[in-house]
Amino acid sequence: MAEYKLLDSGNGQKLEQVGDYLLVRPAANAFWNPELPESEWNRAAGSFVRKGSSGNWRWRSNPPESWNASLNGINFKVKPTDFGHLGIFPEQSANWQWQQEQIRKTGNVRVLNLFAYSGLGSLSMAKAGAQVCHLDAARGMVEWARENHALNPDIPDSVRWIVDDAVKFINREIRRERKYQGIVLDPPSFGRGAQGQVWKIEEDLGSMLSGCRELLAPGKPAFVLLSCHSPGFTPLVLGRILLNVFGDEFKLETGEMTIPESTGRMLPAGAYARISK
Repeated sequence: MAEYKLLDSGNGQKLEQVGDYLLVRPAANAFWNPELPESEWNRAAGSFVRKGSSGNWRWRSNPPESWNASLNGINFKVKPTDFGHLGIFPEQSANWQWQQEQIRKTGNVRVLNLFAYSGLGSLSMAKAGAQVCHLDAARGMVEWARENHALNPDIPDSVRWIVDDAVKFINREIRRERKYQGIVLDPPSFGRGAQGQVWKIEEDLGSMLSGCRELLAPGKPAFVLLSCHSPGFTPLVLGRILLNVFGDEFKLETGEMTIPESTGRMLPAGAYARISK
């Protein structure tokens, strides 16, 4: 199965090899000029043109509704959406490797993955030996994640698939006195639940992390990974938020999430902060 590759970026776009298809999608912070010649970009089978919060795809020929590709040894289903998403966030690759390192220190640990999207992060943790609780509020995303699991028969059946609002689920787990050795979350800037509940990261992240603190098991190993793509939430900001909630007895690492290009450059794509002990 063909591997995902970022080939180039520039002029607010990125050129990606996604399985058998070459695609062009927006990259809002790619303020530089592309490295590859225009002829390479013109080979793309499809490009996404953003209009407001959504947009539309333009194809040279009729593409399949979905196809398969792989990233970091995990197979996944590619399905272009009306928002320009494909079902992967390759900038998380380094975080997935870090999560696996934390899990392999002891093997059988329980991890809660919030806003877990199409499941590659959950599958990478299950592959490392974790019992994973995968949670997303969108039923379609959880179904997509389960389809990705089916594409990877070598990954243990150790993922619990949950469709629920993250805040409500955290509160129920606190009442159940459930504990996790690891917690992973990639919250959106804004969201609206099925019952009209509103999520705003600048207002609600602190209280959510306080709930996560109650779910984090004492002792070792214990880790939390917080990542986001929200303007203003820099690595320094995320790091200070984590230490403010969990305390400074943890080791803190912060940085930009990036995607390596075939040109040798890096495309920045969000921020992360992670703590461990």
